Amino acid sequence: MPSLASLSESGPWLTVIGLGEDGFEALSRQAQRAIVQADHIMGGTRHLSLIEGKSDAQCLPWPSPFTQSMQALEACAGKKTVVLASGDPFCFGVGTQLVAHFGRDALEILPARSCVTLACSRLGWAAQEVSIASLCGRPIARLRPLLQRGARLLVLSADEATPAQLASWLTAQGCGHSVLHLLEALDGPRECVRTLRACDAIPQNLARLNMIGVEVVAGPEAELLSLSSGLPDRLFEHDGQLTKQEIRAVTLSALGPYPGQILWDLGAGSGSVGIEWMLRHPANRCFAVERAPERVSRILRNAEHLGVPELHVEQHALPCPLPGLPVPDAVFVGGGVGVPGVLDLGWSALKPGAVWSPMPSRLRASRGSFRLSKSGGVRYRASVWSVWGR
Repeated sequence: MPSLASLSESGPWLTVIGLGEDGFEALSRQAQRAIVQADHIMGGTRHLSLIEGKSDAQCLPWPSPFTQSMQALEACAGKKTVVLASGDPFCFGVGTQLVAHFGRDALEILPARSCVTLACSRLGWAAQEVSIASLCGRPIARLRPLLQRGARLLVLSADEATPAQLASWLTAQGCGHSVLHLLEALDGPRECVRTLRACDAIPQNLARLNMIGVEVVAGPEAELLSLSSGLPDRLFEHDGQLTKQEIRAVTLSALGPYPGQILWDLGAGSGSVGIEWMLRHPANRCFAVERAPERVSRILRNAEHLGVPELHVEQHALPCPLPGLPVPDAVFVGGGVGVPGVLDLGWSALKPGAVWSPMPSRLRASRGSFRLSKSGGVRYRASVWSVWGR
């Protein structure tokens, strides 16, 4: 969504305040003054209760659904408005959405200590050595690539039920002996830290506001995901339409994904190439096209199982127009490479400026992939190649 630059021409009107469980008294004088002088204050019910009686402003809880929040704030434009967030508004918080919608110049941002800072201080962990994830409106499958022996994770919970769900999931992944640190209401009067194993019984009286520190202990039955390309074939459900491990490793190397890039996987089969493309970096995206409905379902199951549930799949018989898909940085043609028009569809979809380069002589045509890369910000280079084998 474009920034509403016109709303910020007269300077910041929206103050975003990070609020901890220690409440109003722990805020800086600047943050306290903004709350006292505000015309409107928006935040979660818990946030608003922490400043109760401190301001005569109109207090507005976040609308439901949350997607209506930006429109509700637009109505306050030009007036002294405060948004309350937990800790650091830019640590899995609302800050990013506010900047994207209203523009940075419309905001004054007064962060508090983030939950990550608090958790690391309680556990004695180095923040730079910790992987951070959120299960607030996000699928638990996203954690799959983070499960590595000895890894430390900080997981933001959606509510008091999240720790039990996470413990059950870890146990199902063969990591039931992982150590869980249940961190509840940090920095407040109800703060509590409990430590147990994922396979143990999870307490029932957890605070709704909590996060979980995880020390991963993988059992011998755990199937961890390697950081290299070419995952074992056994990890993918398939009906024979699978790019085999060795070929897949070569394919990913040729496609050469960079962070944030988009792949089209045409004739996706089991989705293995697109899944591994997304596993290379959390910001990578894949848009897969497959004609068979049972394979579409299979791709989605594989993507969920291997930790990239956001992989997008559409059911089409190729070649066909694909106007709804974003322009790809790379295209992989799996099934249907011999169907007239499929290679042209992939090639024409790539960003402009590509140059056709020779196909390596040691590989023969059965599959095709196109790779577009920018060199020096000016010249473009593309490689086109095909290989045997599924």
